[in-house]
Amino acid sequence: MSLRQNREQIFSALLRSCEEVYGERLMTVAVFGSAGRDTARPDSDLDLLLVADPLPNGRMRRVDEFAAVEKRLNDLLAPEAGAAPLLSPVLKTPEEVGHGSPLFLDMTEDARILFDRSSFFARELDRLRERLAHLGARRVWLGNAWYWDLKPDYRPGEVFEL
Repeated sequence: MSLRQNREQIFSALLRSCEEVYGERLMTVAVFGSAGRDTARPDSDLDLLLVADPLPNGRMRRVDEFAAVEKRLNDLLAPEAGAAPLLSPVLKTPEEVGHGSPLFLDMTEDARILFDRSSFFARELDRLRERLAHLGARRVWLGNAWYWDLKPDYRPGEVFEL
């Protein structure tokens, strides 16, 4: 099985597991980073955004709840299966998504949305893309790395918001 086929199998199983664990609370599941760009290596981790309403308060409680998703994927993510050995989840509520995150900048170009109830996250990304376009923002690549030039015509002392 090719790496791409294996990733598709992982994405499908990941989505099923998230639906089983979070049920009706699940709002969005998206992969990003190298998995979203389809440039992942066999040893790449799998960056994912999971939005659910509600989520437990506190990072550790959220991680504990997400452990049930990982447990369902243990066999598929075993190193001998040739898949990504690590899931790197970002767990947010819709309200927290509404507050924004620098992480969403890259997601405007790299996210692959696997599930999105009522296009919740797609609308958030569209709003951010529009704001970035208004500012003239661009992602500047330097080899395998990049940075965001959020406002190329920025003047010292000027204040702007995303």
